[in-house]
Amino acid sequence: MPDTRRSRRLPKPDRERALTLLASSPDGATETMLLAHRFTANLIAELVDAGLATAASQRLGAAGREITIIRVRITDAGRQALAVRVR
Repeated sequence: MPDTRRSRRLPKPDRERALTLLASSPDGATETMLLAHRFTANLIAELVDAGLATAASQRLGAAGREITIIRVRITDAGRQALAVRVR
């Protein structure tokens, strides 16, 4: 089992970039948007597993269709990890 404390202390460049993107968006970002920014599903899962982000499914309806999206938001721990990294 990975040590999440260690992963919070030592952010990888992609992890830091993802957290920065999430921090800049008050509503978070969809999984599709993160993938379009070339973040991997594994990285998104790492952020959630480390407690740096949350992911929640959301159902949307349009034109008689319903789709489910995953919205990812930064947590307070993620903001703290970014703040430590910026210092």
